[in-house]
Amino acid sequence: MLRALSEAGVRPDVVVGTSIGAVNGAFVAADPDGAAKRLADLWGGESLGLIFSETVFGRAVRLARSGTHLHAIEPLRRLLADTLPAEDFADLKLPFQCVAASIEDATARWFTSGPLVRAVIASCAVPGLLPPVEIDGSHYFDGGLVDSIPVGRAVALGASDVYVLHVGRIESPLPVPTRPWEVGLVAFEIARRHRFHEEMSALPPGVRVHVLPTGGEPLPPGLRQFRYRGKNQVSKSIERSYAASASYLAQAGGGR
Repeated sequence: MLRALSEAGVRPDVVVGTSIGAVNGAFVAADPDGAAKRLADLWGGESLGLIFSETVFGRAVRLARSGTHLHAIEPLRRLLADTLPAEDFADLKLPFQCVAASIEDATARWFTSGPLVRAVIASCAVPGLLPPVEIDGSHYFDGGLVDSIPVGRAVALGASDVYVLHVGRIESPLPVPTRPWEVGLVAFEIARRHRFHEEMSALPPGVRVHVLPTGGEPLPPGLRQFRYRGKNQVSKSIERSYAASASYLAQAGGGR
């Protein structure tokens, strides 16, 4: 999607991100021209697999010991510290904000300054997969709990042309849960999609929102969209998204 936007002459003025979008967005804000290649190398490389490399038994042991999560967060912290071309929000080339869910206050916390890595990992600390992230005495979970697709935040910051680069599936119908663990996943999906639709229906006049296509056919109803993705799957998804987004932007006439 980033490659297609660049080729269409679209350069962001401001970047907002949630969850894994906070990771992607931080790279864009730090290196707008090189972010597409950096992220393709990151997501298609070997290093990312190390973050979630535990065996099923290892995950079970960690869950039993922690009582809350399957994976440690330190590998992700180290990966971002080693690969992000900026250490602080002040070092970024573009204005950037990311959001996390405050546990104690049950509110959205938007990070706009200070150390970059800790804010990004707070934004993508998926409950159950990763532990909450502590910052200045407060604890945070994944920002998708409070603002999964932050179109409203972009508009509040003055954006009139918004490009949504959503790496998940928001068009696939949700299944009716039949297992205890499915209930939480489906409830989370309902909440985040509902907020997105509410924000889209309340856009002020003159604001245009482009939801770039991921390519391929929508996934059938079920929990496949929540599964871990392998390196080959990611590479294929990148190419499908590039082709679909390039076609969409050509038909839409590009943008600013």
